[in-house]
Amino acid sequence: MNKLITRIFLKLIDKSMLSKVVTDTNNMKIVNDCNNKSIIDKGSMYYPEASVDNSRLRESIRIGKNTHIRGHFLIFKYGGSITIGNDCYIGDGTRIWSGDSVTIGNDVLISHNVSIVDTNAHEINHIERADRYRELIKHGAWDDKGSIITTPIIIEDYAWLSFGSTILRGVTIGEGAIVAAGAVVTKDVKPFTIVAGNPAVFIKNID
Repeated sequence: MNKLITRIFLKLIDKSMLSKVVTDTNNMKIVNDCNNKSIIDKGSMYYPEASVDNSRLRESIRIGKNTHIRGHFLIFKYGGSITIGNDCYIGDGTRIWSGDSVTIGNDVLISHNVSIVDTNAHEINHIERADRYRELIKHGAWDDKGSIITTPIIIEDYAWLSFGSTILRGVTIGEGAIVAAGAVVTKDVKPFTIVAGNPAVFIKNID
């Protein structure tokens, strides 16, 4: 009887409407999954293209008010935290990966395909790196970081990171600073300055 009702329903319903229902349901699942893996304040939202990989406590990722997120967050199993303030934007394809801490202030705009990583991700020694990679494939993510180097990243209020830029571990981006498209930031950026290039260098001050 249930199968008969289902067949009748599928004949009656418009196929495009059915496709929309399925898409909306899948999108809702993605957004709910992101919400369940982080602490998110009023007015903030994940979009369907966003994703969160957090095998630690939900509190490892905290989002302030009115922040819109289209990118990907990753907290490594051995540690890490991501804290984002109010009224920020995280663009599509942007990756924020933390094994230490990434702290982003208020009114920060981060364009698409930006990489923010507070760790060098793998070991320097080639033998150790190979052994640990095999261990990763066989047993999954590491509980300890071993000799991987991690250093906090801080991005202060009103900063703007343009598309395709990369922020490496240990960097502080000063208030109101602008990181140009495609720049690779390896050292601190002073407040109200523009940097560009690989590695990023000072271009000019902002009035």
